[in-house]
Amino acid sequence: MSRIGKKPIPVPQGVKISVESPVVKVSGPKGNLSQTIDRAVALSVEKDKILVQAPDDPRKGKALQGLTRTLIANMIKGVSQGFERVLEINGVGYRAEVQGNALNFSLGYSHPIRFPLPEGVKAEVERQVRITLKGTDKNVLGLTAARIRRLRPPEPYGGKGIKYVEEVIHRKAGKTAVG
Repeated sequence: MSRIGKKPIPVPQGVKISVESPVVKVSGPKGNLSQTIDRAVALSVEKDKILVQAPDDPRKGKALQGLTRTLIANMIKGVSQGFERVLEINGVGYRAEVQGNALNFSLGYSHPIRFPLPEGVKAEVERQVRITLKGTDKNVLGLTAARIRRLRPPEPYGGKGIKYVEEVIHRKAGKTAVG
């Protein structure tokens, strides 16, 4: 069986969990989240931990047990601590600013780009080149960061574009003149 799926999920103080099959609702100090899970997976909620039992089908069971455990663990972490993703803008004249519930970008195109933030995601911009996204839902936060990165992906020759802070761009050598 799944090793990750067998681990109990610790529930911190201040987090409340309700299971109304097939929906799991988690509420905490940072917000509320809900997730629909497969009906074949059984959940047992104790006062300070949750256990996920796999379905009888051995193949499908391993995958569903690990997936369900990870989804619930991410929901608990999101409502108690929150998630954060940091992007960096490289390039002369490239910048971003927060305006209401949207980000405005100047990325070297002939027009500015307005990127509306989805509900539950907040952005902070430092020095116009470092974007910090914060939210409770890890999935929505990751998709938002990927969509922002897609506006101007980093290119390997000049290194210009939007990248994750921890991302390493392998630089390529440009053309050389033959003498």
